[in-house]
Amino acid sequence: MLLVQRSQPPLTGMWALPGGHVEPGETLVEAAAREVLEETGIAARIAQLAGLYDLIRRADDGALALHYVIACYTAHWTSGEARAGSDALFAEWAGLDQLSGRGFAPNVRHAIGLSQRQLGI
Repeated sequence: MLLVQRSQPPLTGMWALPGGHVEPGETLVEAAAREVLEETGIAARIAQLAGLYDLIRRADDGALALHYVIACYTAHWTSGEARAGSDALFAEWAGLDQLSGRGFAPNVRHAIGLSQRQLGI
């Protein structure tokens, strides 16, 4: 898995899959490939959707503080070496045996499981 440790709120210090915002006029697949490259230095071929997730946070008074819709994709490495860029503290390849003990952003473990099944690993 290609993982990044987030450097910006609301997920500072948590491990996640590379990703970010969609730019105007960009497709979700184009955004996913661009964000992987910006955050990790890795060029990837996006293969298929692994899941859609809502990240909803509320203030103490119950008011909506943020709402992100996150599209997770399975992708294949095409070139580059993992390095932190953009809003990542760290970027690294991690084997399935290296996932325990990490603080993951919401839904990341579920998305990893779906990707594993899609890839047959």
